[in-house]
Amino acid sequence: MTPPEPRHREPAWARRFDDELVGLDPEDPEARAFAQHLDRMQRDRPSFTVEGYLDGVQDFAESANRAQGGRYWAAVLVVVLLLVGVVWVVGNALVFVLGTWL
Repeated sequence: MTPPEPRHREPAWARRFDDELVGLDPEDPEARAFAQHLDRMQRDRPSFTVEGYLDGVQDFAESANRAQGGRYWAAVLVVVLLLVGVVWVVGNALVFVLGTWL
């Protein structure tokens, strides 16, 4: 007896990419990766809203997780520099507030 197929099966790619992916096998992992890349490149989202900024951070995190070698370490360096900047600004604000109150 064979196990039943899962009810929710992720489509290989959206129908809007049929023209770009003509002749490719929908079950091929490289074709799926290319379709996902096209989806990320053509995604329309609000850019000047909190949701848009969070989507941008999510895209950066996902691409950093996919990166290898030097690109991965460059992404890690960017994140570390951002965190150092945030800690410096918060520290200066804290010193200013405490200096003003005391």
